[in-house]
Amino acid sequence: MLSCKQVSRLVSQSLERKLTYRERFGLSLHLMLCDACKFFVRQLRLLRQAIQRIAANVEQDTQITLSDEARKRIGNKLECNH
Repeated sequence: MLSCKQVSRLVSQSLERKLTYRERFGLSLHLMLCDACKFFVRQLRLLRQAIQRIAANVEQDTQITLSDEARKRIGNKLECNH
């Protein structure tokens, strides 16, 4: 049976690549028995979802443009500070 350390490594790798059948089987078996690793997997999934939401918001925010007046005000403030 896989150790918790091996499971954490496999779970992380599963975000980057498809696990083999053997790896998935070992992971599933371990997760049936280990509450700590189940919690780790849930936390990792929540973090990934949060990062995806943040990335989507950042992408939307980059589509917002400043008015010419706002750009001039910012430019003037930057010039005054130098």
